[in-house]
Amino acid sequence: MTRDRTAGITLALGAAAVSGVAVFVNSYGVRAVPDATVYTTAKNLVAAVVLAVGAALVAQPWRRADQFGRRVDRPGPRWPRLRPRQVAGLAAVAATGGSIGFVLFFEGLARASSTQAAFLHKTLVIWVALFAVVILRERLRLLHVAAIAVLVAGQAVLSGGLSGLRFGVGEWLVLAATLVWSGETVLASWLLREVPVRYVAVTRIAGGVALLAAWLAVSGRWPTLVRIGGEGWLWATVTGVILAGYVSLWFSALAAAPAVDVTAVLVPAAVVTGVLNIVVNQVAVTVSSATGMLVVVVGTVLAVLAAMGRPALGSRPRESL
Repeated sequence: MTRDRTAGITLALGAAAVSGVAVFVNSYGVRAVPDATVYTTAKNLVAAVVLAVGAALVAQPWRRADQFGRRVDRPGPRWPRLRPRQVAGLAAVAATGGSIGFVLFFEGLARASSTQAAFLHKTLVIWVALFAVVILRERLRLLHVAAIAVLVAGQAVLSGGLSGLRFGVGEWLVLAATLVWSGETVLASWLLREVPVRYVAVTRIAGGVALLAAWLAVSGRWPTLVRIGGEGWLWATVTGVILAGYVSLWFSALAAAPAVDVTAVLVPAAVVTGVLNIVVNQVAVTVSSATGMLVVVVGTVLAVLAAMGRPALGSRPRESL
């Protein structure tokens, strides 16, 4: 495994841990605000501020003392000029991943159980694999296919089996969000070959917030955002900070490793959500849940082994937000 890919897989595992916490916490936060889209806008606004501040700090020059003890400025990272197709790609990321995907997911999460929502979201690896092979020309080895099959099977067992999955409005909305995010993942992976992580991360969230706010204004729900109250803003702040951390880790991982590998390693987030439900909500540990978690862990190991067996990556940005 190359140094960049090792970093990418490590970052993806970190993103999985944060994602597992996020799904669990959001299942509470989305119920604290009556309107899921309003909650999403508030949460993403907090995340946009955190990411923008982080990007601004990274871009600032830094100071050091020269050999005579005098303080001298050293330039920070440059903000490269973007080509028209890259600008269009960033706009698409903001529209799909930063707004449409969030609205669909949280509207669905408000109507579906967190466990079923987690399962449907983790089918992301299937759709990303299909799109990555066709669009990015990524190659899938037999071990990749086996890892994906084991991961999805583990998710199914962890969710109580596919027989327990009922497709209501909430489940369809979560699945639609998953498909939107799979397209965004492939697009972001392409952009990150040339565009710094901080560009993609800030654009995804800040641009998405602008679109979400415009939708609230058009639909007459802007006053609801203003009046969500202290409890609503508290949940929005907590989950917004979590989201900012997740987006930073996720795009940094995509910049360093292939989309299929990174997405497969994200699946263990379901185990984190399951453990939190057991510890916090005192959900009983069943044979099904224990088996599902074990299978997901085995699938994750297979996914990491599959990533290790890939040929070396070409030139990709190594910058993280």
